[in-house]
Amino acid sequence: MDFTTTLNNLDWMQVLLLTGQHIYLVAIAVGLAIVIGVPLGVLMLRVSWLATPLLTAATVLITLPAVALFGIMMPLYSAFGMGLGAAPAITAVFLYSLLPIMRNTYVALAGIDPGIREAGRGIGMTFWQRLLRVDMPLAVPVILAGVRTAVVMNIGVMTIAAVIGAGGLGLLILNAIGQSNIPLLVVGAVIVSLLAVITDVVLNLIQRLLTSKGIA
Repeated sequence: MDFTTTLNNLDWMQVLLLTGQHIYLVAIAVGLAIVIGVPLGVLMLRVSWLATPLLTAATVLITLPAVALFGIMMPLYSAFGMGLGAAPAITAVFLYSLLPIMRNTYVALAGIDPGIREAGRGIGMTFWQRLLRVDMPLAVPVILAGVRTAVVMNIGVMTIAAVIGAGGLGLLILNAIGQSNIPLLVVGAVIVSLLAVITDVVLNLIQRLLTSKGIA
């Protein structure tokens, strides 16, 4: 079977549905990582001794093979009747996303010019006022760079989640392997790669829009 025949026989409506499902799974996982990772980055700034253990733990998690991490999640969720499907997949990708988001938040906030903080203190700002009005706007480009890294990386990781019934574009690749269909395998891989590239471009545009003109 050649590429032309494969493309003609492909159910593109099904591909769109799987793409939407893939985006949904990654968005939920990375969204949770943002909600938890950004506050952890702030916490590390406030309580400096936490930085090393938290970053080390996140680094260890990201070095685990994806299949192994999915395998760890399955028995944990099996106790709640959710050993297969979206829950373990989202949890694993969430853990993979924590490091770049948490680290970039910490690095961005720690790297702000001390003079800017002193100026904030000088006009009577509290820590939280400085954080929300001064530090965070300055840190946005670096934090969003971490988000972009997490999203692009985990679009690929989420394809492996198809083996535990999570769905997404990984199903195309699994079906191709099961059928020994090399053209379909290549098409599936290209679609995943295109999704990662397009998502990165969109997030880059969002990053530029959210970056203060004074630091662009």
